[in-house]
Amino acid sequence: MNLKVVAVLSISLMVAGCAMNPWRKPSTEAGKAAAEAGSEQGGFSDDIAFLRTYTDVVILKDRSGRGQVAVLPKMQGRVMTSTATGPDGFSFGWINRELVASGQFVKHINVFGGEDRFWLGPEGGQFSIFFEKGVPFDLDHWFTPASIDTESWTLASKSAHSARLQKTIQVKNYSGEVFDLRVDREVRVLDRNAALKQLGAAAGLGVNLVAFESNNKVVNTGPKPWTKETGLLSIWILGMFNPSPETTIVIPFKTGPESELGPVVNDAYFGKVPEDRLVIKDGVMFFSGDGQYRSKIGLSPQRAKKLAGSYDAANRVLTVVQYDKPEGVVDYVNSMWELQEQPFRGDVINSYNDGPASPGAKPMGPFYELETSSPAAALAPGQSILHTHRTFHFIGDESQLDAIARTTLGVGIAEIKSALP
Repeated sequence: MNLKVVAVLSISLMVAGCAMNPWRKPSTEAGKAAAEAGSEQGGFSDDIAFLRTYTDVVILKDRSGRGQVAVLPKMQGRVMTSTATGPDGFSFGWINRELVASGQFVKHINVFGGEDRFWLGPEGGQFSIFFEKGVPFDLDHWFTPASIDTESWTLASKSAHSARLQKTIQVKNYSGEVFDLRVDREVRVLDRNAALKQLGAAAGLGVNLVAFESNNKVVNTGPKPWTKETGLLSIWILGMFNPSPETTIVIPFKTGPESELGPVVNDAYFGKVPEDRLVIKDGVMFFSGDGQYRSKIGLSPQRAKKLAGSYDAANRVLTVVQYDKPEGVVDYVNSMWELQEQPFRGDVINSYNDGPASPGAKPMGPFYELETSSPAAALAPGQSILHTHRTFHFIGDESQLDAIARTTLGVGIAEIKSALP
């Protein structure tokens, strides 16, 4: 989330003139009851029952039937949540039941939730697609394009294990350049052996897992090439997860001198992150995912590796996010809310921890996010760029999760749990 968005989002969620939500809307009493029933973290089947009250839900399953993923075509094809242990299992994705049940859209952004949702960048700067030409970079003038916020996407095909979605989009950036594009998005569940092979990890039979990937392709369908002079787009995948006081985000990074690789982390999105919430050790950073303090960090392509993760010690959930990162590419869009001197020196990996925007204020969720981005897409007409983002959830005894954490994130469970003061 952008630093200026969160500070006043609680106000934007109450603005007048909200458009009515075109999804299925039950009676006010039914909607209120459904939202209240899910105010606390429930099981996967509870979340699916709630979502089906309002929209179509496609359930994808791995071969065991225990790993299940919920895809919502009318909510931009997002993966809203998943489970590793069947319908009665823990539900991993954060869902904003109150907003879904309201039956309304709000003006600036609709934070419905979801652990894999499609966005486009950049958010800020002279090539932003969230601001019209010439307006100030402030919340009053910031609007999420409807195609990645509220509009339905087409479910092109589905099987037991995958769903293909499509959307034709036109956006205009701050500098006035128009982009015509098509998004082809496939969500696919990975079977256990394929998931472990993808990570290069092993897991005992006592560890349950669900793994899925989104393959996101953007095609330039317009008549002109996309160039740096007039602005470029990028694919941006954001995952929103349930926080807990015992959740720690873990991001390995490339070590080396700042003179060669630049700063280790950008932790100044909301003002510098306090030392008790961001600890940087040799090659690994630890960031609080408690949903109690608004903060955000980002890693450049020079520092980012191909994965990030988190560990929720309260529920014994190890989450790993992996993405395809091209070697040697340094041009990533910059989303800072300002006219930029370096519009293509943005972050590759971001993580956001929700919290009150001001003392006594209500947080948006709370939730925490793990995000990845594609390089800036300089595409000729007909050319495309592909960004693959994978999510793995492991749940089980810590003794068995420890080896997976060491293999993927480079640190064990005990070190993760003790990393933050």
